[in-house]
Amino acid sequence: MKPGPAITSQPTSAAAGTSIAPSAPIALPAIDVHDLTVAYHRKPVLWDVDVSFAAGRLTAIVGPNGAGKSTLLKAILGLAPPASGHVRILGRPLREVRRRVGYVPQRESVDWDFPVDALGVALMGTYGALGWFRRPGRAERDRAMGALERVGMADFAHRQIGQLSGGQQQRVFLARALAQDAEVYLMDEPFAGVDAATERAIIDVLRDLRTRGRTVVAVHHDLQSVEEYFDEVVLLNMRLVAAGPVAQAYTHANLQRTYGGRLTILDEAAEAVRTTES
Repeated sequence: MKPGPAITSQPTSAAAGTSIAPSAPIALPAIDVHDLTVAYHRKPVLWDVDVSFAAGRLTAIVGPNGAGKSTLLKAILGLAPPASGHVRILGRPLREVRRRVGYVPQRESVDWDFPVDALGVALMGTYGALGWFRRPGRAERDRAMGALERVGMADFAHRQIGQLSGGQQQRVFLARALAQDAEVYLMDEPFAGVDAATERAIIDVLRDLRTRGRTVVAVHHDLQSVEEYFDEVVLLNMRLVAAGPVAQAYTHANLQRTYGGRLTILDEAAEAVRTTES
């Protein structure tokens, strides 16, 4: 009996002798939201949302007021319990990766009278790695100061947070997230109410995070800067309208579906601002 052909581990196509290249590994999304519904007092705020956030990208969440943008961030963070659905971060439940997730809340949600200085706020970003019983030491203070330097706030390290301007306060809370050295950053309107210099400083930091392979998801209100600042966009109005790379998903048709008649008003307001500035 003649020996049969040798068996190889490389697959072949139906055409004899044509080999098939091995499939490229599928990149795991940084955040995967599946069938998420969140309700307050039995009234849905988010309804059946399915969306994934690509790793190593800057993603904007946009939509009208009351669309559930902040609620989506809070649900990802476990701060708004879902009525149904689930969230995975880096392929795992939040409880397993909490230290790898940083959060910058809206300024309005912070008690600015709390007796802590800018360095103390930045230092809070190191607490997760310390555990319950260790106190921050020299290494943690150096990391917190380094984070303040990255956002241009080192000179204000010992200034009480309530004495800082709105833009400075936002930079300090960004420094707190940086001191955590997370892999995924969730930010709730980081550009809201800040001056132009702070806005430039923040976007420079976000781009640096992307260069280092970090993931940033930010609720964003300025439709005019989405294309300049972000790689990906999620359009939300209680339900998911569209999501994907900005060049593909950020279209006038999708914006119209997201904002409805309010988009015309927003376009007119933006044109009025451009006319005034020119």
